[in-house]
Amino acid sequence: MSNRILIDAQEELSLSEAFLERVQNFVAHVMEHQGYDNEELSVLFCDDATIQDLNKQYRNIDAPTDVLSFENGSSYEDEEGKEWLLAGDIIISMQTLPKNAQYFEVDEDEELRRLLVHGLLHLHGMDHGEEHVQKDTEPECEMLKIQKKIMQAFSSEKIIG
Repeated sequence: MSNRILIDAQEELSLSEAFLERVQNFVAHVMEHQGYDNEELSVLFCDDATIQDLNKQYRNIDAPTDVLSFENGSSYEDEEGKEWLLAGDIIISMQTLPKNAQYFEVDEDEELRRLLVHGLLHLHGMDHGEEHVQKDTEPECEMLKIQKKIMQAFSSEKIIG
């Protein structure tokens, strides 16, 4: 399987290249697990102010959030004639991540994996409607059930340190 995963972060977050590489590897493993092939996507790590601006601009919600996904869905042919799907962009707030981890009573690594999986599923047309992950509550919608299964499959994979 072949996918292109572009990872970037705001400079002021001072995220290490090793961290960004582990994120890229995790996303690649999940994409392979899900059978996604010949896809290109990006992941951006940012602060609350940036994600709040995007949330206001694209969702009319003037507040920070944990993760935003922007599905693209178009495709292009590269120089070698290979067809690539532009899956889209995932944006994650590194300031909201620890707050979520505390709320869900999980470590930041597990929460980061959840946000990446959540964003990836949105890029593939999945939606959870008004249902959101709740502490100590089993998901009812298909997207959140799939998310839970993926999280279980990758529970031992570490990204943070």
